[in-house]
Amino acid sequence: MKALIRSMIVAAVALVAAMPAQAAAQGGQVTAVTLQPSAGKAELVVGVQGAGEIRDFVLRSPDRLVLDISGATLSAPAATYDGVNRAGVRDLRYGQYQAGVVRVVLELDALMDYQVVREQGAVKVTFAAPRTFLSWSSMTPAALPLAQRPVDSPVRAVAVAQVPPEVRIPEEQPARNVLAPTTSRPVSQQSQEPRITVSWDRANIADVVAGFAAFSGRNIVLGKGITGEVSAEIKNQAWPEAFAAVLATQGLTAQEMAGGIIRVDKPETLAALDSLEPLETTVVRLNYKQADSMVKVVESVLTKDRGRVAAASSSNALIITDTHSRLPGVADFVRGLDTRTAQVSIQAKIIFVDRRNLEQLGVKYDLGGQNQFFNKLVQRSDGTGGFFEAESNIINLGGNSLSAIANADANIAGSALDLVFSTAIGGFSLTSFLSALERVELSDVQAEPLITTLDNQKADILVGDEIPLRVVDASSQSGGGAARSTVEFKETGIRLTVTPHVTNNRQILMQLETERSNVVPLAAADLGFSIQKQKATNQLLVNDGETSVIGGLTVTSITRTRSGIPLLSGLPLVGKLFSFSSDEENRRDLVILVTPRIVDDGVETP
Repeated sequence: MKALIRSMIVAAVALVAAMPAQAAAQGGQVTAVTLQPSAGKAELVVGVQGAGEIRDFVLRSPDRLVLDISGATLSAPAATYDGVNRAGVRDLRYGQYQAGVVRVVLELDALMDYQVVREQGAVKVTFAAPRTFLSWSSMTPAALPLAQRPVDSPVRAVAVAQVPPEVRIPEEQPARNVLAPTTSRPVSQQSQEPRITVSWDRANIADVVAGFAAFSGRNIVLGKGITGEVSAEIKNQAWPEAFAAVLATQGLTAQEMAGGIIRVDKPETLAALDSLEPLETTVVRLNYKQADSMVKVVESVLTKDRGRVAAASSSNALIITDTHSRLPGVADFVRGLDTRTAQVSIQAKIIFVDRRNLEQLGVKYDLGGQNQFFNKLVQRSDGTGGFFEAESNIINLGGNSLSAIANADANIAGSALDLVFSTAIGGFSLTSFLSALERVELSDVQAEPLITTLDNQKADILVGDEIPLRVVDASSQSGGGAARSTVEFKETGIRLTVTPHVTNNRQILMQLETERSNVVPLAAADLGFSIQKQKATNQLLVNDGETSVIGGLTVTSITRTRSGIPLLSGLPLVGKLFSFSSDEENRRDLVILVTPRIVDDGVETP
């Protein structure tokens, strides 16, 4: 195979040398593109006949090396790169970028140091290659569309395949840093592979595998002792899918080995080869993910019973051990997961309004004479300069007399108005006591917690206090001793817990828990406190920078109490003169607003 590729490269160079002299006079021509190994290095050789100015630059996301040859036209045949990773080159494409400019693009695993050298009849781009690889050239038959392949190409043994559309190079500008579609075909893995139409009638499996190798330009090795006959018909299918389907009919499978060679054999044979393959170890340093969190995920893709992974927390790296053929794929898998994630800034606004209205009005009456009275409301003198006790009542047993009190036990704590009226009616004194109170209590609490977290990472913020509460264990009391008590701390205040997720269209899906709590003392209770809590838990999807109401609650409680003289207190209009009345209204309003914003460089993850 190496001899075949070498001869084709020689043929390409000879073809360049044989170009007419007048072509050079009219301007440069790009005649061939080759990627080949050279003593620990990789060389991109672009055959250029005639004059031409060379310009090179790099692009990010993904990493690309771009080579522009100005004053030149493309005469090399259109060819599709076979997709094999050679020295970190994932893809190679070229084309007539615009009039007088031919562009060659290398898509890389990562940017690396390189050197551009202009030689006679060629431009060379040289960069380091840790291992050798098989060359690729636009002049090899496997790289050409079928319509442009030589008549004596081995692919002639396979039925005619569909000719891929013409390869075009997108406009890749350094300022945009955006990768445009590389071809005019749909961007799917199946459409990027050449399509094949073929039929077999009791064909030997070895001949079928050889046909696929010739058609695809890949190195395919059939295992020892594999026999069988194939009878099938395939119409306009991508060759990898067709190849896998044919192997499945024979109970075979394919495995790509180091260097891009495909091994075809029975599954148990390939598994046995994996157990004999030597192990290698590599270190993959992570930039954005925590090494400890990646261990379980990486273990799922390692070779069973042989692969191992360990996290080096000090350097945030993964130490991966696996077979020689699987290790590069596992390392690429880890790098694919280690991507920069967006940050989300979430601002919540919690509004809590507690309003209490209290109205109390009451009248008390005391009626008594000189010889008979109740001493509960009006204190009477005992004739010796002192006063009767409050619970002492004087009753006249010598004749008819009258005394009375009304609403004696009713009381308005902290009354705002106290009015006393006293009058003499014959031998009696009538005293009335009026108390009135109107009170409004308003508590308005507004909190605006702001928290920033990574995508898919839970964040929690609390603004409040830790209240010590005494907990009494009544069961610990014995023998008349004191019960055992302990102190527990309860968190109160404003709390926001959120887990955001940025969707593909840059909306934000959030799991939110919002809570406001406070401690209220309890009268005549051993526990001493109660905790009032308002909490909302929900999920919502909002746009970047959009404000959404995630919760609203209004609680209104009305308590009305009336006590008074029977019959008289129920009279219209004047009933309040013979009663005590209390109207209490308590209203609580809770509104929670949230506004998320994506904090990143504004570039969507491809």
